[in-house]
Amino acid sequence: MKKLLSLVFIAILLANCTTKENKVVGLIADQAMVVSARVEASQIGSDILKKGGNAYDAMIATQLALAVVYPVAGNIGGGGFMVFRHHDGKSGALDFREKAPLTASRDMYLDKEGNVIPGKSSFGVHSSGVPGSVAGIVEVYKKYGSLPFKELVQPAIDLARNGFKVTKNQANALNGTRKRFEKANNYKILFDKEWKEGDLLQQEELAQTLERIRDNGRDGFYKGKTADLIVDYQKELGGIITHKDLESYKAIWRKPIVFDYKGYKITSMTLPASGGICLAQILKSIEPYDLSNIKHNSTKYIQLLTEAERRSYADRAHFLGDIDFVNVPIDSLTAPKYIKERMSTFSWDKATKSSDVSHGNVLGYESNETTHYSIVDKDGNAVSVTTTLNTGYGSKVLVKGAGFFLNNEMDDFSAKPGVPNVYGLLGSSANAIAPEKRMLSSMTPTIVEKDGKLKMVVGTPGGSTIITSVLQNILNVVEYDMGMQESVNKARFHHQWMPDNIRMEPNGFDSITKVNLKKLGYEIIERNSLIIGRVDAILVLPNGKLEGGADPRGDDAAVGF
Repeated sequence: MKKLLSLVFIAILLANCTTKENKVVGLIADQAMVVSARVEASQIGSDILKKGGNAYDAMIATQLALAVVYPVAGNIGGGGFMVFRHHDGKSGALDFREKAPLTASRDMYLDKEGNVIPGKSSFGVHSSGVPGSVAGIVEVYKKYGSLPFKELVQPAIDLARNGFKVTKNQANALNGTRKRFEKANNYKILFDKEWKEGDLLQQEELAQTLERIRDNGRDGFYKGKTADLIVDYQKELGGIITHKDLESYKAIWRKPIVFDYKGYKITSMTLPASGGICLAQILKSIEPYDLSNIKHNSTKYIQLLTEAERRSYADRAHFLGDIDFVNVPIDSLTAPKYIKERMSTFSWDKATKSSDVSHGNVLGYESNETTHYSIVDKDGNAVSVTTTLNTGYGSKVLVKGAGFFLNNEMDDFSAKPGVPNVYGLLGSSANAIAPEKRMLSSMTPTIVEKDGKLKMVVGTPGGSTIITSVLQNILNVVEYDMGMQESVNKARFHHQWMPDNIRMEPNGFDSITKVNLKKLGYEIIERNSLIIGRVDAILVLPNGKLEGGADPRGDDAAVGF
């Protein structure tokens, strides 16, 4: 695995060194494109577009295909967020984030002394929230679908039944999780074996589950046999998700976060996804600075973004949660006066200590095993979708007889204020557990437009690094005039307030920059295994064609025509 990651980063480094005259260019398509974590899913989405389906049809087909071919994160047992833009400029957002079960309680992961029980919120049956993905695709279809629903589900059924070839990355991930599969389940699951590249993976139980969704829509998952299988296995393992939890789940249409950055209109996800608010805060914080005089990935560039990120993530930890449960001052947090006040303590001369930065005064990290896909159809409709089980293979619980993993999203709640979750993110009472509450997320599906026209569709997995990865790719394109693949290939860095360090992908930053940052007081973490996001994005070129950016850090692929 380490050898593979080293090769990946050598490729990234080579791409970074390519001259403008001979820069790397992604797939170019004339009319439509899908970019996702696996070529099989991108192909299925593209085929739907070629048949005359729209971007929303392709979203449904791609989501289900990823549940088959990319079980580490693609899912029907998890949830996510979609931001969309119609060809006429109308935009919106769908929240199909998981919810806490009805019998969940604030202190459910604490022992008698009030301490967090290690692993209980992140592994096994107690870590799962009520899944939202199937409700999400059904909502999308009801509102915007055009082709027959059965035609959108069938390709995933065929893929599950006929099977597909396991990649080297996939074999490594599956083999590395075998012991946890065994511990989380009371039977030997399909994935619990030694895998090698090229093996055929067939999933008959999942195919049958998808057939029930094909034939019965929402009721094919939240009621009937599939629901029985979920609830029965929950009972066997001592879990708390019930039939009432499943039947009462609803996906919610939300008003996205929309803001301007130097003449670009940016539309991103609102709460319970923190991405849109944090992205707005960070971009507004750096907007007064002329980046044309600051070299890309230089000391000053990294310093400026780090300090803006530090302040935004501190606010995230204190203020943000499910807006159906807590009153979050969104307008105040993104107001110019507030942003200016937050950045007033920034100095080019030295690093601000995170311990000196609290939240401002106003009037979770999903893992790399989240996944994102971007779609643009021939009419210019665009969707940006980030979906997840949380960590790789979620709770590791594979529903007996149904063939899909349940999420471990309950870890994205704040089990105890001030105690970090599995990925180091802190939370407050705003993100405390409550029945039917949605846990805070870092997901940041985003759409960028310029002069009333679609410019870019972008998003990524990567937990708390999602926000900073999306940020850097937007800046790569709009400030540094990069193409989409060129932008995606660039080495990335990340800061999130706590812990107080800058994480850097290896080989992409020169030694002088790192020395200068350390002199200013920044702690740097750089190691071969560090991957920050897997961005899948689409850029509309000046001639109207589409360029895909599929991240070389994974098996990601762009397909279009």
